[in-house]
Amino acid sequence: MAPMRQYRRHDSGEPIRDIQLRLEGLGYDVKPTGTYDDATTSAVRAFQERRGVAADGVVGPDTWRQLVEAGRVVGDRILYYRRPVMRGDDVETLQHTLNLLGFDTGKEDGIFGPDSQRGVIEFQESRRLAEDGIAGPVVLAELGRVGRAIGEAGRHAVAERLWLREHPRSIAGLRVCVDPACRVKQEAQEAWAAAVGAVAALTDFAAVPIISRSQDVWAEESLRARHCNEVGADFVVGFIDPQPGEPGVFHFATATSHSEVGARLGQHVARSLDLPSKGRSAPILRETRAPAILIATQPLDEALGKAVALALQDFLAAG
Repeated sequence: MAPMRQYRRHDSGEPIRDIQLRLEGLGYDVKPTGTYDDATTSAVRAFQERRGVAADGVVGPDTWRQLVEAGRVVGDRILYYRRPVMRGDDVETLQHTLNLLGFDTGKEDGIFGPDSQRGVIEFQESRRLAEDGIAGPVVLAELGRVGRAIGEAGRHAVAERLWLREHPRSIAGLRVCVDPACRVKQEAQEAWAAAVGAVAALTDFAAVPIISRSQDVWAEESLRARHCNEVGADFVVGFIDPQPGEPGVFHFATATSHSEVGARLGQHVARSLDLPSKGRSAPILRETRAPAILIATQPLDEALGKAVALALQDFLAAG
């Protein structure tokens, strides 16, 4: 049974047992008692740290989604492009394998989208298989046979390294999607102020800023990420309250992959703001195609937005 609310210490019932069974299946030292005890809290926190989720020991929607996806193993199901898209660690493993073999599936985000479908079709074409974009038993068996040819860096990683060597030296003309978080009313207002500051500074630098939502509309994070993709963003910059969790500048990262451009940009911005730089798999980082960073700090205000825009310009200018 999927949790529909936040579950935490002292809660009990079948949803808790489900969480414990999933954690136990992933190798964490918990017993399926149905009571959210100290051992469960510690296991959830350890799982969150490994998966790039705010480590508060509470199972909310993001942590639950990660628990479900972590249980997916390649071969358990046939993978293909559909709506809603298929998600899971099995997809991420497929993406990683194809990328290492030279078939570009884009970001290794565990989401079977058009890029993943294209990578599968290119692999099928190269091996003279039916070109249907479906990763079933035949494709997986063929991947297993050629797996020994895997190198050290996949196509997406190579593309990001090439971008770092040849990237533009100015933000002028680049499309920057600015994403103000909106989980609660106060965060929505404060993050909007930071976004306004970033937009003003980016406009001064002759960039093309786009805000991912309207001031009075609270769109879900995945919808905002989709909007950033639809407008063809070159960069994505998000603002969010650090609670729950610690302040920092975050880039996309999972246990097996990360965005190298996002990491370099995040490190540069983090130094300018005197914040730690960390990896995380929040939807705005995971589901956007462009290099993305998420600034989690207080205060969220116009001054912060302007400072981040300046740091982005400096990152490009410094090479």
